[in-house]
Amino acid sequence: MSPRVLKYQGRLQDLAPEARRQLLERSGSTDARVAQRTADLIARVRRDGDRALRELAREFDGATLASLEIPRSECEAALASLAPEVREALTRAARNIARAHAAQKPQAVEVETEPGVLVGRRPDPLGRVGVYAPGGRAVYPSSVLMGVVPAKVAGVGEVIVCSPPGPDGRPAAGVLAAAALAGADRVFALGGAGAVAALAYGTESVPRVDRIVGPGNAYVAAAKLQVVDAVGIDAPAGPSEILVVADASVDPEAVAREMLAQAEHDPDACCVTVAVGTAQAEAVAAAVARAAARARRQEIVSRALSERGAVLSVDSLEEAWPFVADFAPEHLLLAIASPAEALSRVRNAGTVFVGPHASVAYGDYMTGANHVLPTAGLARAYSGLSVLDFYRWTTWQRVTPEAAARLADDVGTLADSEGLFAHAEAARAWRTS
Repeated sequence: MSPRVLKYQGRLQDLAPEARRQLLERSGSTDARVAQRTADLIARVRRDGDRALRELAREFDGATLASLEIPRSECEAALASLAPEVREALTRAARNIARAHAAQKPQAVEVETEPGVLVGRRPDPLGRVGVYAPGGRAVYPSSVLMGVVPAKVAGVGEVIVCSPPGPDGRPAAGVLAAAALAGADRVFALGGAGAVAALAYGTESVPRVDRIVGPGNAYVAAAKLQVVDAVGIDAPAGPSEILVVADASVDPEAVAREMLAQAEHDPDACCVTVAVGTAQAEAVAAAVARAAARARRQEIVSRALSERGAVLSVDSLEEAWPFVADFAPEHLLLAIASPAEALSRVRNAGTVFVGPHASVAYGDYMTGANHVLPTAGLARAYSGLSVLDFYRWTTWQRVTPEAAARLADDVGTLADSEGLFAHAEAARAWRTS
């Protein structure tokens, strides 16, 4: 018997109500202490501007910032100094991201709802956006690409990257290199709630943006939610998560690799497999235990699996789909014999990986799909980051004189019924045109 490393094991239908609730209600909201601390940091930046940002860099990052902004030349130098194989891989990833997102660009539409009445809608690129690139436990140049490349594809006027500084006062070299490769216009050595506040409200050095995108820690997530009165944001996001649906056709070791790949992100990551058949579930759990024992980021992996890991069995695929819809995972891997057929059954997922060969790692880096995704069940209502996040829509209505005359009486009637008599008068004025 392999050691038990998972929080939950057993039949899905036998899962205790409290355990099911904990798996499904993976709230991305922050606790009261984080929320209050975040509010204090935002207020501090709004009050003191650049001075507050420099103080926060000293307090949280141990960095003394000679300048908040990183010169473009330093980003270009970081790109030039990358190992050739890393630069080649990043270039390939950026190219695929650009291709995938260019195919999703929206088009203007105009429809004639009745003769002489035309309604149109046009996508307009945002003027300026901020892309947050995390630091801390790991550095993610790939997240820079996922934010900057779609923004540039959309035609955003100015793309600004913020990432926490290291002790030398600079973000990680990989982040700077990715910013240069993706075509970011400006880069700032700013992290956490302070960076979000600066992007939302502006300071002496940091211009305010129209939208903030990108993943971050609990303070970044809380800050984004607290500044929505001033700026657009992407989907609220929390720790990484995966739900694997696996049948007997897939190697349990392959499922375990996917579980570990998400578990190593964060001790709060949630990793769940729903396996068809008790034997397959037991084989997957054993494979996860073996993989966890040799994991290089073992402390993070062990916490994630022991606190939010599960391998649950079902008697048939049909039994799995209601749970998939309720769980609404960030990443859904269909490791089953007929994944393409099952894709039509999926509604609530940040992104779906169709078949066991479609490793989540490929989506994280190279397929061209975006890896900035909703978590904590919010895939029920939110989609992953896409080129659409970098537009706002302008709508218009055209009404000919003849159409205005035909609309006048009915519009006047409706306006009168709502007690809006000036509306009625404005409408009826054109009935004899």
